[in-house]
Amino acid sequence: MTGTKYSKWTKWGVFGAATLGYALFYVCRLSLNVVKKPIVDAGYLTEAQLGVIGSALFFSYAIGKFVNGFLADRVNVRYLMAGGLLIASLVNFALGFAIPFWAFAILWGLNGWVQSVGGPCSVISLNRWFDDRQRGTVYGFWSASHNIGEALTFILTSFVVGALGWQWGFRSAACLGAVGVVLIFTFLKGAPGQALTEPRTTQDECSETAQEPHEGQAPQESRASQASVNRKQLEVLKNPLIWALALASAFMYIARYAVNSWGVYYLEAHKGYTLEAAGSLIAVSSVCGVVGTVFSGLISDKFFHSDRNIPAFIFSLMNLLSLLLFLFGPGDCYWLDIVSMILFGISIGVLICFLGGLMAVDLAPKEATGAALGVIGVSSYMAAGLQDIVSGALIETGKTIVDGATVYDFHQIRIFWTAAAAISLLLLGIIVLKTGKKKTTKN
Repeated sequence: MTGTKYSKWTKWGVFGAATLGYALFYVCRLSLNVVKKPIVDAGYLTEAQLGVIGSALFFSYAIGKFVNGFLADRVNVRYLMAGGLLIASLVNFALGFAIPFWAFAILWGLNGWVQSVGGPCSVISLNRWFDDRQRGTVYGFWSASHNIGEALTFILTSFVVGALGWQWGFRSAACLGAVGVVLIFTFLKGAPGQALTEPRTTQDECSETAQEPHEGQAPQESRASQASVNRKQLEVLKNPLIWALALASAFMYIARYAVNSWGVYYLEAHKGYTLEAAGSLIAVSSVCGVVGTVFSGLISDKFFHSDRNIPAFIFSLMNLLSLLLFLFGPGDCYWLDIVSMILFGISIGVLICFLGGLMAVDLAPKEATGAALGVIGVSSYMAAGLQDIVSGALIETGKTIVDGATVYDFHQIRIFWTAAAAISLLLLGIIVLKTGKKKTTKN
């Protein structure tokens, strides 16, 4: 086998492991979203308790995205990513048994922390193996992992839960996560380096990925390299555009996880869908999200000269319109629900790719990719965590018993979710104007 062939197959093996592996992170993250209504109906937990549990994942995930984003720039991403998914799988397996509320919240928070290594490890690996000309396209295809994981969860897990009970929602996620661990450990490799000329040993991968000195490299060079990474990461923290993107992403994530976390519950409680039908309908958005993520980077690279601002604004507007259709449209119009989920999926798919990372990666030095993702991540998932608490509380507050039947009032929820999408759109508009003025000044 020649060095070129080794490099080619290793390169696409890294892409496959990053994409499918991260999709299975999502299966272990979203399992709770499918079983919420069965858990409430069983009297195991209340909506407010589920909101607190869900927020525990988001808050720990947010902090973890920031900390582990910086960490992932310095360590072997293969071991970090595989280890994180292994722990997530074990947590899901444990939650397949009835445990106290406080223990459930702690374990779900632990799941959030280990979930936070998946994104930075994946993006750093891709950033090391693919050059600048391919970055947008490859990042777009990789971002489909979100939607692949969501579709697997909302379709497969919904049917498993419907057939075997809510406990098996967690257990089936644990089994799929274990498959992902093997996939990542086998195919996710370190930085290319010597792979262009000869196969790498495990020792080579560890040393280079961790950015430690190669054999014969002086300690002064190693310290200089670490100092350079520190400077680049500090540049990221001082960049106001990255923080503006983080805020726009935060409000987009409120809208995203409103549907992701509570969409199945909303369709069951408000529109009368069965669990399987509700799960399949939300899965439509996940499947369509693949279209958005796969073609987002490609379209921006080919037709907008790698400028993400204008397409991001367009799809943010589409996201707001889709939520208005979903939440304020007729309650008995199935085809309209499908249309709204198609538009929602495509728009969120694009926005996850752009706002959720690529626009910040474009602005950040390559040595500080993880730091840029950390800034976006901590803002996005803190907002998602607050969303889960507020949504759970509002749903429980709006629940009443009329003639022995449970009736829900979702008016406040609708306002909350659509307002978040509108604010994200407004912030994106400001970013487009600011960056446009900068380009005009430079020219």
